[in-house]
Amino acid sequence: MPAPRDVFIVCNNADEMGGLQRWAHHMARMLAGRGDRVTLVAVTSGPERHHHGRDGSYAVEVLHREWRAPAMAWRPRRFRERVDLPARGRDLWRTAAQRRGAARLSELFAAARPGSVVIVAQVWAMEWVRRADTAGLRVIGMSHESFAATRASSRYRRVKENYAGVDRFLVLTEEDADAWATDGMTNADYIPNALHVTPAVRPTLDLPVVAWVGRLSAEKGADLMLEVWERLAPRHPRWRLHLYGGGPDEADLRERVRASGLAGSVEFRGVVDDVEEALVEASVFALPSRAEGFPMSVLEAMAYGLPTVAFDCAPGVRALLGDERGGVLVGAGDTAAFARELERLIEDPELRRTLGAEARESVTRFRPEAVLARWDRLFDLLHREPPPAPAAGAAGRRPVRAPSRVSGPTAERETEPALGGDSF
Repeated sequence: MPAPRDVFIVCNNADEMGGLQRWAHHMARMLAGRGDRVTLVAVTSGPERHHHGRDGSYAVEVLHREWRAPAMAWRPRRFRERVDLPARGRDLWRTAAQRRGAARLSELFAAARPGSVVIVAQVWAMEWVRRADTAGLRVIGMSHESFAATRASSRYRRVKENYAGVDRFLVLTEEDADAWATDGMTNADYIPNALHVTPAVRPTLDLPVVAWVGRLSAEKGADLMLEVWERLAPRHPRWRLHLYGGGPDEADLRERVRASGLAGSVEFRGVVDDVEEALVEASVFALPSRAEGFPMSVLEAMAYGLPTVAFDCAPGVRALLGDERGGVLVGAGDTAAFARELERLIEDPELRRTLGAEARESVTRFRPEAVLARWDRLFDLLHREPPPAPAAGAAGRRPVRAPSRVSGPTAERETEPALGGDSF
C-alpha cells in the first residue's frame, strides 16, 4: 500500500453525463478508497448536472459556477482583428476571470502535502493550471481522445502548447503515446481507463434489442447507426434499437427516424444515470463512432457480457476489441459491413453468447486494481526524478527532460466543440 498522497483531478466540468466525467469520479473514488486525499476540481459547472455516484469520499471544487463566452483565448491574426476593441475587451475579461480561478487553484495546491500530484484531464482546464502556482507538485496532463482526432482539430495546437511542459502527458493507448512521441511530445506515456462497473445482473442475450449509448452528436455516429438500422429493420421486425443519451443532434435524429419510417423500431431512451438499466435489456451493443479515445461505453458493455459491433475508428477501440475479443471491428464508416456483422449477431444467439463470454473475460485486463497499480508506478517514478528548473516568468514550473516509460502490463478544425465536450 503506497503512502497516502494529495491528488487533484482538474477537468472542464465534473457534472455532465459524459465519459470523461464518469472517469473523473471513478478515479477519485479509487484513489480516495485506498487513503489518498482527493479533490476533484471543475473549471465550471455543466448545463445539466448529474451526481455520478458521488459518495463523499473526495472533495469537489468548482472554480466558476458559470463561464461566459468567450471560451477560448483571443488570437487575432490580421490587423483588422487586432484593432477589434470589443473582442479585446472580452479577452481582458476572460484573462481576469481566469486569473481569479487560478488563484483559487493556487490556494488548494498550497495546502497539499509533499508528494502531491495534479492530474489535468482536459487541455482547456490546463490553461488554469498553467496560471496557478504548482511549485512542489507533479503535473500530469491527459488527453482522452486519439492522436488522430486531436491532430485533425484545433485542439492539436493547444495540446502542444499547454502540455509540452508537464511532467507526463498521458493518453489511453500505447499506439497513441507512440504517435505523440514521434510528433515531438517526448513526455508522452499511456495508462488505459479502468473498468468502473460491477454488474449485479447480466443480460440474457435473448431480448431482441440493440443498444447504443452516447452523446447525440456527430462524433458518436448516431446518424450512421440509423443508416445501419435502415438496412436491418425491414428484415428483422421484432428487433428494436434503443438509443441512450442526449445532445445537440437529437431533434434532427428524431426527424430522420420519423421520415424513414423507423419510429416503430427505434426508441430514444434519454440519459440514464445507471448504465445497467440500459445494458441488461439488450443483446448486442453498437459503437458507430467517427472518433473515440478509450470508450467507456464499450468497457461497460463488455463487463455485462454484451457482444459489440464497432467501427475501427481509434486505437482505444482496437485495444478493447482487437482479435474479436468480445466483439467485431469493421472499417471506419463502412455502414454496409457494420450492418452485415450486426445482422450476423442478430441471427446467431450462440455467437452472441460466445462473444459475450469472451468480452467478460477480456475486460478483466482493465480491473481497477491493475490500472491503479500503473498509476502508482507513475507517481513513484515522477517523485524519484529530480525537480525541473522553473520556467522563466511562470508561476509554476515545467519539466524539460524526456521521461522513461512506466513499466508493467497495460491493465475540428478551427471550429471549437461545445464547452461540455470530453476533449475540449
